[in-house]
Amino acid sequence: MEAFKKWKTIAIASILVAVISLGGLCYTVVRSGSAKTGTQAAPTTEQTAAAGEQTAAAEQTSAETQVKAVDANEMLSLWNEGAPAREALTAYMEAITKEGSPDFIPVENRIAVFDFDGTLFCETDPNYFDYTLLVYRVTEDPEYKDRASEFEKMVAAKIIDQNTNGTKYAELPVEHGQAVASAFKGMTMREFLDYIQEFKKQPMPSYEGMTRGGGFYEPMLQIINYLKANDFTVYVISGTDRFICRGIMENSPLELPNSQIIGSDETIVAGLQNGEDGLNYTFTQGDDLYLGGEFIIKNLKMNKVSVINSEIGVQPVLSFGNTTGDAAMCNYALSNNPYKSLAFMLCCDDLERENGNIKKADDMYKLCEENNWIPVSMKNDWKTIYAEGVKYIGKQAEEPAAVEQPATEEPAAEQPAAEEQPATEEPAEEQQEVLDNAA
Repeated sequence: MEAFKKWKTIAIASILVAVISLGGLCYTVVRSGSAKTGTQAAPTTEQTAAAGEQTAAAEQTSAETQVKAVDANEMLSLWNEGAPAREALTAYMEAITKEGSPDFIPVENRIAVFDFDGTLFCETDPNYFDYTLLVYRVTEDPEYKDRASEFEKMVAAKIIDQNTNGTKYAELPVEHGQAVASAFKGMTMREFLDYIQEFKKQPMPSYEGMTRGGGFYEPMLQIINYLKANDFTVYVISGTDRFICRGIMENSPLELPNSQIIGSDETIVAGLQNGEDGLNYTFTQGDDLYLGGEFIIKNLKMNKVSVINSEIGVQPVLSFGNTTGDAAMCNYALSNNPYKSLAFMLCCDDLERENGNIKKADDMYKLCEENNWIPVSMKNDWKTIYAEGVKYIGKQAEEPAAVEQPATEEPAAEQPAAEEQPATEEPAEEQQEVLDNAA
């Protein structure tokens, strides 16, 4: 009996010890959880002050970074203070980037489209980059000029006649595209881009200190960087051959991926395809891509709108151009847009620093007023046009090259008809340069 009482006492004691231990464990867990949820001992005055200073510093750094990224005065320093186009763009940017603003545009809808020649790059000296490239290929390139086709020679002769005599050819934009496609047929993409890099090294005839590849408008480069800083995606929509545009922009101050460079198109084939239809041919590992020699489309007017819709798939809210060849693109940005949108047109009114044309500029000013486009004066809005050290020395007419004139002007193969030219958009003497050749 005594033994039983002894064991009973021990058992009770053990249970009490266990209960006490369990209670201590629960207290520890609860205290630990309270610490994690912010119920730990209150911080000291010194700790509170230090935390406040760190938060304020972080907020100030974030604010300074944001201001620096979108500081229009710094990013648009080559634009004259008070220039109407600059003021319109900066006011627009303030409205569409401020969350809570009725004009706020989500980042995915901040799309800007730019024409190239005459909008971002020297338009003519004495003609478009891609026109002068073809003339060189057909009349001067020692490795090709003796192999140039009669059709290519005819197109080159028209370009030279236009350069020297101002002759207009309504069919030239399409014929030029066809001639470029055939003249460079068989080159790999890399060979074509390398060819353009070499051509870019040639001097620009009307300027000192500038090569063929150096004709970028510095104030417009600032616009692109300003848009990028405000989370815009920028596209070039050009009438120039897409691959020529890529070549011009390669190793240039205009940094855009190829996927955002859109232009006129020609066919691309595989080296081993041997004329087989693309629906029946499978690209072979180790093969390469080559220029196929067939012209597809001239990317002007309504074609620009179509390619924006098919390749971008988002209606742009900003559009920049310089001729009525860009009118459709600008009107598309302004028409039935769910977001606030603007369209700008460059006016070539500077005769001192650039190959300007007052007649063309005046016509564009009138069109801007009629269509609610914002004009950009190259003369009055910009502090400079080209890179430092470039000097305009006067418009230079191209010397007639010795191009054998073909007996007939019939194209070598099926040539699609040129677009019908509207009779009212530009005076007859300006249609070719201002409307049809617009790139």
